[in-house]
Amino acid sequence: MKNKLIGIFIALTVLLELAMLGCSPRSNTSTDSLHEAFSGIFFIGTAMDIPQITGENQQALDVIKRHFNSIVAENCMKSVSIQPVKGQFDFTHSDQFMAFGRENGMHIVGHTLIWHSQAPDWFFVDKNGGVVSPEVLTERMRTHIHTLAGRYKGQVHGWDVVNEAIMEDGSWRNSMFYQILGEDFVRLAFEFAHETDPDAELYYNDYGMANPGRREGVIRMVKDLQAQGIRIDGIGMQGHVHLDSPTIEEFEESIVAFSELGLKVMITELDVSVLPWPGTFVSADVAMSAAYQAEMNPYADNLPDNVYEELRNRYLDLFRLFIKHQDHISRVTTWGVHDGQSWRNYWPVEGRVDYPLLFDRNYEPKPFVLEIIDMGNEARK
Repeated sequence: MKNKLIGIFIALTVLLELAMLGCSPRSNTSTDSLHEAFSGIFFIGTAMDIPQITGENQQALDVIKRHFNSIVAENCMKSVSIQPVKGQFDFTHSDQFMAFGRENGMHIVGHTLIWHSQAPDWFFVDKNGGVVSPEVLTERMRTHIHTLAGRYKGQVHGWDVVNEAIMEDGSWRNSMFYQILGEDFVRLAFEFAHETDPDAELYYNDYGMANPGRREGVIRMVKDLQAQGIRIDGIGMQGHVHLDSPTIEEFEESIVAFSELGLKVMITELDVSVLPWPGTFVSADVAMSAAYQAEMNPYADNLPDNVYEELRNRYLDLFRLFIKHQDHISRVTTWGVHDGQSWRNYWPVEGRVDYPLLFDRNYEPKPFVLEIIDMGNEARK
């Protein structure tokens, strides 16, 4: 009896110490892996760059294998990489990307079939340098999608079919696709993708999706596609956000609105920039550029504790939101593995030092990542 009382006393002492430290004992189902913590809730994904895809960056690959169960190619599946010259397809890196995904049992997302940016110039011009006819562009879209999506039929789980077609005010982006084919280019892209791989999920992906104008524009586009009987399975809400914008409430409004269309919602391209924006208009348009200014790079040496705390709180708030809407969110994907890889270091101002991802430049998880993992473990109970 005495030994039993001593054992109880020791157990209570341990629990008290944990409580004083703000901790709780982990259950047998707890894990220190991000994707395992969110197993059955949503996929945890990341974008892979070329050094990772080719196996040159083993440290990043170790992080991917441990913490992520979904991957998307950052650049190597975009049309300028796949078909830089008309009729000459280069699958070198996309094949390596797919091989990594298969070998490691990853959920694989193809990115992207049709996008106005990072499209080769030849796509829109004829042999005389003039703008191609609607018929020619339609056929080029068909050939490109059939060739790329057909190569990986049955292997890619979902495709970002069309990327960034709607502007902030809800109007159509005046891209070459739109100028030549009008709104029909989106319908055609989804039709070609579906007929190529009927089992793959098909997504529309865009940035600034918490913006009310763009939200309503995307909703109109999706409803029009649905009215025409065009298959669309999900909406990718690019998560290129800042410490204070958009608000959680704005983000949530869009998650709810898109889910009410009967579609899956995915948080794609997630990163949180801590750097000041050069100007007042916040965007993710890759065509933008800004002159380098010293005041635009305030954390070149390290991240101050107070800014780290803002970053921590922002990520925790976002993941609380994602967990709240887990019935509608199928995937959360960060746009890169570690801070050193992030495009935020060179856009919209070249040569800055940003801290937007979950893992630092030494491939170590930031301290708040364990808190996110604990949130997932708790949500699975």
